[in-house]
Amino acid sequence: MRIVLQRVKKASVTNEEINNQIEQGYCLLVGVGQHSTQQDADALAKKIANARLFEDENGKLNLNISQVGGEILSISQFTLYADVRKGNRPGFTNAMDPEAANQLYEYFNDALRSYDLNVLPGQFGTDMLVDIENDGPVTIIYESQDGKVI
Repeated sequence: MRIVLQRVKKASVTNEEINNQIEQGYCLLVGVGQHSTQQDADALAKKIANARLFEDENGKLNLNISQVGGEILSISQFTLYADVRKGNRPGFTNAMDPEAANQLYEYFNDALRSYDLNVLPGQFGTDMLVDIENDGPVTIIYESQDGKVI
């Protein structure tokens, strides 16, 4: 699995069917690859839930999302597995097939919720408008393979 985390002051995702928004927290772009597993989802959920990416009273990145009362907007993003080595049009064969990817994406969101986090999703497999007010900016890429964060 591959996740782009952005610390945000606010973020929203909309289309004809959904309108989810958060204030302070993380906007996660979640890519599920061919070989992603539930163990990968568990490892990344733990790492993200405990990541100290918010400033303390001394301006140091020392607080996690729970400590600041933050929320998570989680958006499925198969394009994170784009293969751009050949030609000008990316290939997406490295992404997991949609049905299995959706199940693992939902599993990942539930794994985050197990840390008592409020997690709002995008809508899997649809075009969405994502509005992000990046805070910092703080943007971090997380990846897991074989159940370990790499």
